[in-house]
Amino acid sequence: MKAIRIVLMSLVATILVSCGTTSTVPITGRKQTLLVSDGEVLSLSSQQYSQYMQSAKASTNATNTAMVKRVGQNLANAVTSYLNSNGLSAETQNYAWEFNLVQDKQVNAWCMPGGKIVVYEGLLPVTQDEASLAIVLGHEIAHAVAKHSAERLSNEYKNQYGTAILGAVVQGAGVSEKTQALLSLGQQLGGALWTSGFSRKQESEADHMGLVFAAMAGYDPQVAISFWQRMAAQSSGSGGLFSDHPSDETRISDIQKWMPEALKYYTPKTTTTKTTTKTTKTTKKTSNTKKTSSTKK
Repeated sequence: MKAIRIVLMSLVATILVSCGTTSTVPITGRKQTLLVSDGEVLSLSSQQYSQYMQSAKASTNATNTAMVKRVGQNLANAVTSYLNSNGLSAETQNYAWEFNLVQDKQVNAWCMPGGKIVVYEGLLPVTQDEASLAIVLGHEIAHAVAKHSAERLSNEYKNQYGTAILGAVVQGAGVSEKTQALLSLGQQLGGALWTSGFSRKQESEADHMGLVFAAMAGYDPQVAISFWQRMAAQSSGSGGLFSDHPSDETRISDIQKWMPEALKYYTPKTTTTKTTTKTTKTTKKTSNTKKTSSTKK
């Protein structure tokens, strides 16, 4: 009877984990299984985003705020065009793009499902120019397009199923309480390792997609290498066993590997605008020169 019970519980686990819809991530072509719908994720993220913006302080630097919105919208337009051109026009309905610069010294930016993106002022001294900012925003947009939040939520459901089923199976097998505790600890550690490893894969995928998105929007993807070198110089993280981000060395190496692909999409359309408090330096790439507030054609 115990053996039959174990088999039945294992069968239930297989059925639960195999439920959901399978989709393909744009650019990378990776297959993913989602146990939650777009509507569920967008509803949750919208609530969290609204709560955050109620407490956040918007940047008072009009020039930098305009730059973030301009670069972000250029990327959003390029991504929308790509999705429409590749039979994914239905996906564009999930996005209501919004780009905000807030007063925070952290070197960070993030994106909610649905295209709500926040950039911290502390990031701009590291990006230094529009092209590097496009690399960051492309990365954040990629998280939304690849539905990474829905995928993580789906995996949390899978982990919950796995933990509950493991407990039932172990108890049904007559395992001692001490052994059950050890198995439970092993399950937690294994889950933490798997989750961090999965997060690194998502971050790497966002780097890949973001590089291509930046190129599609007319920003030189080659600036990504120097940008991540600057990030590495001011950070102490090194992507350990439980780290949820790739190491700086791995990140730069991967970007160099993806660069030929990104350059296929690159047609210079903009200039690089330095982020400074006194002067603005522009680099002419083509006969079209993009200024801080407008584009002269």
